[in-house]
Amino acid sequence: MILQALEAYYHRKQADDPEGRLAPQGWEWKEIPFLIVIDDEGNFHELEDTREAEGKVLRGKRFLVPQGVKRTVGIAPNLCWDNVEYALGANPRERSDVAQRHEAFIEVFLKELGPLVNESPFCSVKTFLANAPLRQIEEKAEEALLKELLETNAFVAFRIKGSADATICDSLKARGFTKASGTGDAGICLITGEKTAIASLHPAIKGVRGCNTSGGALTSFNLSAFESFGKKQNSNAPVGEEAAFAYTAALNLLLDRNSENKTFVGDATAVFWAEKPEIEGFSLEVNLPWFLTDPPKNDPDRGVRAVKSLLQAVRTGDFSYKGENRFYLLGLSPNAARIAVRFWRIDTVKGFSERLALHFKDLEIVRGPNNPEHLSLSQLLRAIALERKLDNIPPNLAGQVVTSAFDGTPYPRTLLARCVARVRAEKGSVSYARAAILKACLNREYRRRKGEEFTVTLDRNRTDIGYRLGRLFAVLEKIQTDASPQLNATIRDRFYGAASTSPVTVFSQLLKLKNHHLAKIDNPAFRAVREREIGEIMDGIDAFPRHLTLDEQALFAVGYYHQRQSFYEPKKKANETLEVLGTAGVPEDTEDL
Repeated sequence: MILQALEAYYHRKQADDPEGRLAPQGWEWKEIPFLIVIDDEGNFHELEDTREAEGKVLRGKRFLVPQGVKRTVGIAPNLCWDNVEYALGANPRERSDVAQRHEAFIEVFLKELGPLVNESPFCSVKTFLANAPLRQIEEKAEEALLKELLETNAFVAFRIKGSADATICDSLKARGFTKASGTGDAGICLITGEKTAIASLHPAIKGVRGCNTSGGALTSFNLSAFESFGKKQNSNAPVGEEAAFAYTAALNLLLDRNSENKTFVGDATAVFWAEKPEIEGFSLEVNLPWFLTDPPKNDPDRGVRAVKSLLQAVRTGDFSYKGENRFYLLGLSPNAARIAVRFWRIDTVKGFSERLALHFKDLEIVRGPNNPEHLSLSQLLRAIALERKLDNIPPNLAGQVVTSAFDGTPYPRTLLARCVARVRAEKGSVSYARAAILKACLNREYRRRKGEEFTVTLDRNRTDIGYRLGRLFAVLEKIQTDASPQLNATIRDRFYGAASTSPVTVFSQLLKLKNHHLAKIDNPAFRAVREREIGEIMDGIDAFPRHLTLDEQALFAVGYYHQRQSFYEPKKKANETLEVLGTAGVPEDTEDL
């Protein structure tokens, strides 16, 4: 199904933009840092540097060239372009077979072009290659450029001085040249279902982060252990040559460094696309990256706007394509010379959007004024990572969270466990992002098992022991800080770990300390508020438990976070709280509870 969807996307892009950046069959777009410019007589004229600055990196300009060969071992030259070892016979890496490589390059040039080698501009290149091309360049080229050319073993192509064509490859394409196809056996193509020549090797796929720079293979049988019934290489999963080119070209387009249909999810490179073009209204293709990655520094609210447009579209049904439009999400990760599929999901744009909206609804929790309204996947994962570095997250966790969000299923237990552990390791630091993660994980489990959900703000009616004890711990900490505002460390720094795992060992002592702290507070109304709040929380707690389970520890953290946030409610809201507790009015000299 993956290959079929990619092959269909190739034809969709061809129809959308027939003159665009999707290469036709037998061709590819390639970065060529240097062009060898020669005159009509085949004499070297200059070495042209096509590179432009992209950030701190120089990138070569992209040119349409005949599709490159897939190199493993041995000598295999490209047609009309290649590195300096093949194209010029240079030997920057001191190889023993450079002369053979250069001879093979010339041989392929003459054989593939046939009679065309005697026509302009190819006859000029033929003459140039026959007359010590490297020596000509060394005599006339700028020394600095020549040094870079050789040291990097750069790719080069040929251009004729004064020609309107970017390279001679343009002249080749204009003549309708088609590179000779392989000699694969005939068979039924798995993608099209038609009988055709089967591709023994598929073109390389490039752009997966961490994969070999020469590319990798999504479909590959390179050892006898993987082969069956006497079939060799990709005949074990027969794909026609045209279909193999189409699906790899589509995937390379999606993985291109300038692609807007690519993002990163942990160690995986994710690509996504719709079956039909999205034109008006909410576009999942346009907005999906901002649900997963950090917003750009020059537009920090980009992710929040994307989520708002998603939620609006789900409410109104204002999707870009009004009919049933399938949407695909593919996660890839490197595996030596192969590419592994980390995740693969198919649904309609509407179906994905509704489940994504539920994902953000589950994450919704009370927050401070400086916190973003919605959190991307990267922001969530960074909150539970050591030193907030995504490299410290398990490789498969990000993919599992994405698939849970897209499937509407419970989040992985690893996410909950790591979040609880990170809070405990940082002495009770329950940040907005961590509280959102814990609330979302619990929400999905409770919805599935009990048919109930957690509220966004403090829920005084929730009787779960973990939630109540988290609230109690927050109130005891508040009493301490109100009594001694100058403290650099609170009970959270010393006791959060024990309180959230083995409550019986610390809460009796903390309740005794509470009396000492309350005695330092001069305002009797304020003391009454705190005493009543503790009474309301303790009502129904007969004894402190010896241990709390993982879910109860998560509840403890959410209760603690909810209670702390309630202390900073506006005065009107605080008065409503006091009415619930049975106390009239907020003391005049009190700004928060």
